[in-house]
Amino acid sequence: MSTQGYEEELRSERSYVAGLYARLDAERARVKGEYNAALRGTGGTPMERDVQVRASAKEAKRLAVADNGLCFGRLDTLSGDHSYIGRIGLFDEENDYEPVLLDWRAPASRAFYVATAASPENMRRRRQFHTRGRKVVDFTDEVLGRPGGDERGDAALLAAVNAPRGDGMRDIVATIQAEQDEIIRLDHPGVLVIEGGPGTGKTVVALHRVAYLLYTQRERMERHGVLVVGPNPAFLNHIGRVLPSLGESDVVFMTAGDLVPGLHVTAEDTPEAARLKGSLKILDVLAAAIADRQRLPEHPLLIQLGDVMVRIDAETAEWARDEARASGLPHNEARAVFTEIVTYVLTERAIGRIGRGWLTRKDREAWEQLRADLLSQLAEDDKFTAALDELWPILTPETLLAPLYSSPERLRAAGGDQALWRADGDAWTVSDVPLLDELVDLLGRDTAADKAAEQAAERERRTEAEYAGGVMDILRLDHAEMDEDLLVRADDLLHAGALADRFVERDTRDLAERAAADRDWTYRHVVVDEAQELSEMDWRVLMRRCPGRSFTVVGDLAQRRSAAGARSWAEMLEPYVPSRYVYRSLTVNYRTPAEIMAVAAALLAEFAPGVAPSESVRATGVRPWSRQVTEDELPAAIEEFVRDEAGRDGTSVVIGPPGVPGAVVPSETKGLEFDAVLVVEPMRILADGPRGAAELYVALTRATQRLGVLHQGPLPRSLTGLAETGTPAKTGSQRLT
Repeated sequence: MSTQGYEEELRSERSYVAGLYARLDAERARVKGEYNAALRGTGGTPMERDVQVRASAKEAKRLAVADNGLCFGRLDTLSGDHSYIGRIGLFDEENDYEPVLLDWRAPASRAFYVATAASPENMRRRRQFHTRGRKVVDFTDEVLGRPGGDERGDAALLAAVNAPRGDGMRDIVATIQAEQDEIIRLDHPGVLVIEGGPGTGKTVVALHRVAYLLYTQRERMERHGVLVVGPNPAFLNHIGRVLPSLGESDVVFMTAGDLVPGLHVTAEDTPEAARLKGSLKILDVLAAAIADRQRLPEHPLLIQLGDVMVRIDAETAEWARDEARASGLPHNEARAVFTEIVTYVLTERAIGRIGRGWLTRKDREAWEQLRADLLSQLAEDDKFTAALDELWPILTPETLLAPLYSSPERLRAAGGDQALWRADGDAWTVSDVPLLDELVDLLGRDTAADKAAEQAAERERRTEAEYAGGVMDILRLDHAEMDEDLLVRADDLLHAGALADRFVERDTRDLAERAAADRDWTYRHVVVDEAQELSEMDWRVLMRRCPGRSFTVVGDLAQRRSAAGARSWAEMLEPYVPSRYVYRSLTVNYRTPAEIMAVAAALLAEFAPGVAPSESVRATGVRPWSRQVTEDELPAAIEEFVRDEAGRDGTSVVIGPPGVPGAVVPSETKGLEFDAVLVVEPMRILADGPRGAAELYVALTRATQRLGVLHQGPLPRSLTGLAETGTPAKTGSQRLT
């Protein structure tokens, strides 16, 4: 294309994209108007207006994200037609809703990502726009189907992967590659496993798959939303803007430690304790621990009932316990059965003694009256309540598990390993979360407490209804005396009770807030990242959260650090979806340059010889370096790296074992990426056995541009390929010759 032809095309594209933004602004103004009208109470019933407010707010969020790269490409067909591709879809309402911009997830957009020179998908040309704000700066064209033509997207892809990193993960909507697109659009309703080495884009592919599913199955998914589970809060913060940037907000982000609402993780288990808690064998320990709290009295418990003394002996308690267990109810709910049997025995004994000589069963009315009196006495008898609490206590997951951990005797009684013992039993760890969640179902609810809560809620509702009645009286004022904008019509309110319901029962939280606070919430789809770290018990929690078994599972078995984690995907998934999950692998490394990957691959070959490293899509010519320092020199060397990187674009991090000044431990960087990485004391990281090797592998593969290593003792044998240097600053940009 000549320079003049290019300039004319550029002006034309700028004009078209400017027109798309004008349509976007008009659409946003329309939605804003509907939102404000609903807030003012114009049109429809109160419930209809409330629905409109929510819908308009959601649509406004979707349209807002399109300010950033609304349109990023164009496809030309062999017949001469063309389509524009963007973050969202826009339509010409005056021309039978003809699409003027295709959503990247629409079937018609697929060729933009998968067409190649060898397989052009009936396309003649692919054009990619480079934008700054709302303006098209320039564009690049790729003519498809020519003999000897290159594969698509190299220039745009390399520009994206070489760009300095910011504070969070970016979407790849403009540079999705063919192998990624096939996974994103995969039509599989169940469990999809995506495995890939560091930098293969498995996380961002999973997130784009969520956006695709929400686009194609919105009616099925939007009421219950999507759960994304990641390894740590830093990772969730890193990926948190990807889905909002694609216009999707009905997504809940959690770590495994957040799956029980209100629980705070403050401690870390030993590897052995984590392994024990992660195994399904812990279920037997939990069941035995509950049974151990269902006690028989060592000595009869005396209860004053009327004028006589009755007792709860071991025989009575055993009968009641057997009946309660046989009911199949959870522990707390089975207490009613236990109480019923004990109450029956005590009242029968008391009636027999009190009525001796004057009362027989034939005098049924007197008999039932006496029983009712005795039942009332028992209900108010503190000693009787204390006896029930001793023999069949109401338990919460926390009040069962904390004493179990802190008591060697209770651990032995439940068949638990003494490795589970700890002095601070209620200092919860991530491995405790699935146990506490399991106990919610094993223990059941405190029915008495639930009933009291319901009664309190009913009292509050009645109070609000009385208040609403007062409001109704005020609304009977002459409408002419009231400001029209403030007027609430009495016939909209129906009656005082309905008005009270509007005040009391309306939940104004959005879906993500409601789901995150509700332990019983179920999701339509769940994404599990770093899934190789999850234990058998973790998977039980997640399967409860998604009864439909719709999962995108993301991981790399070679990076497993948890002793309770997956050694194979079948090991974790077969119990729930036997032979019904689909496996896909990503093999191209878009993050790690070939020079750095060569160092990491040597380590991988030592601790996971059967795993093939991913193939880097680029080489930078910058060689990873190492530097040996003394203990006294180490802090200054770290500061030198930090100071040098502060003068460059992008991000950097220092990774090392616990205790290294200014460093984060490798596990806290899982799933993250940085332009430059300094790994400190790799031998100390490696010293933690198989887990240490996986952590060092994670540390080495976080860098997108530059990698340095500081060490006091000898380097691990697998890292001898690093260029030894005197100072990191001199070699941080040294190119290979």
